[in-house]
Amino acid sequence: MLSIASLAVIPLAYILLRVIYNTWFHPLAHVPGPRSWSATRLPFIWALLRGTIVHDFQRLHRRYGPVVRTAPDEVSISDGDGWTDIYSANSPFLKDPTWWKSQPGHPDSLLSAINPDKHAIIRKALSPGFTPRALRAQEPLLQKYVNLLVQRLHERVEKADIGYGGKEKGVEINMTPWFNYTTFDIFGELGFGESFKCLEHSQYHPWISLLFNSVKAASFVAAARFYPLLESLLMRLIPPALRKMQKDHFQQIADKVQRRLGWELQQPDIMSHLIGEGGKLELPLGELNATFMILTTAGSETTATVLTGTLNYLVNNPEKLAILVDEVRSTFHGVLDISMDAVRNLPYLNAVINEGLRLCPPVPWMLPRLVPGGGRVISRVWLPEGTRVSLQPYSLYRDPKKFHQATTFIPERWLPIQPSSPFFRDDRSAVQPFSMGTRSCMGVYIAWAEMRLILAKLLFEFDFECIHEKQLRWEELRTFLLVEKRPLEVRVSSVKNQAA
Repeated sequence: MLSIASLAVIPLAYILLRVIYNTWFHPLAHVPGPRSWSATRLPFIWALLRGTIVHDFQRLHRRYGPVVRTAPDEVSISDGDGWTDIYSANSPFLKDPTWWKSQPGHPDSLLSAINPDKHAIIRKALSPGFTPRALRAQEPLLQKYVNLLVQRLHERVEKADIGYGGKEKGVEINMTPWFNYTTFDIFGELGFGESFKCLEHSQYHPWISLLFNSVKAASFVAAARFYPLLESLLMRLIPPALRKMQKDHFQQIADKVQRRLGWELQQPDIMSHLIGEGGKLELPLGELNATFMILTTAGSETTATVLTGTLNYLVNNPEKLAILVDEVRSTFHGVLDISMDAVRNLPYLNAVINEGLRLCPPVPWMLPRLVPGGGRVISRVWLPEGTRVSLQPYSLYRDPKKFHQATTFIPERWLPIQPSSPFFRDDRSAVQPFSMGTRSCMGVYIAWAEMRLILAKLLFEFDFECIHEKQLRWEELRTFLLVEKRPLEVRVSSVKNQAA
């Protein structure tokens, strides 16, 4: 009969054998990486929960190369070839259910639909609302909220000018929430025919506040999925009040969808393309609600992240900011001249946004896919079937082997370049902030239109200056699936007031 001590040794022996197998005998043993990460998933989970995962991956890639083993069954890629190897339209790499599957009893959404055929049906129904033609009809809705952003900032600058009696130039403003107010209001109007009224009230809607407060919790849920027994226990321990909060969070979006579907008169928003003749929906209502729940975040938070990061780099590089300001103010005579068509081809504005997307990718790391049957060669390394594989934009875009002065904000690298330029060998095609293939971001045209309009109108109307004692270091921001939100404090002054 086995003693208690003997029974205690069995799980310890099993763990030790698993560590030995994972480190030296696993099919991924040939892939370089730290032994501690290869032996067990615990270092990966620790990085995920701390929010340092993109920085830890960057450090590992600098040491071990473009293909690194980051867990017993997972590999990280920091190489431009990874885009075509994993994400191209002909790629059979399916999403990893550990990360992507819907909660039990919840309908599929555009994001969570793992089956390619199911995803294609949802995407086909949504796509008419995201075309360049649809965007042209939606421009008045975008302009409405960009203009409201400008108005709200003018109010704050003018109030400060009165309070200081003209002794101070401008006012200190935290721009981080203002970009979020604008992008969430725009998507609210485009998605549901009603904004979140963030700009109207100059504060976050409760739904958005709950979203940001729940991001860290989502990392814990994702980590628990690697251990099914722990996940089951965690789900049972969720307090009833929190369960109700989650349900109410979803219900608010479902209610917005329902109100929009009840309209008799239509406007050219995204939802209008999902309502067929006789009011018939192009998607089941459950999938529609789940998809718009995801799109509200994906279509708002990511664009705000890039705008925040780009303005941060601009105010910390005043010579680059001056070039962009000159381009905008020399092109337009008045703010009403700034339209989507008018800003589309401003070369330095486009270069600035591209550089912002490179250094502040809205999705710093791509969640894993699964290597299909028979295994595949990715970035010149063979990986066996079932391997979790992810691409790391943050590491790739800051790789000194791919970009000259890789961590420096230099928009000129995106302008036409001669062979003598130090940026001639930059791997610009490796920058794919909206992903590739059938799962690429549908909102790319809307995002570009928002970023161009917002930056152009802000720089036409205001001067922005860095507050050195309150500088935001983008490299220090943590990632909890979404990029951490910290204040971007800048000094804002009205161009009109200075001219007067």
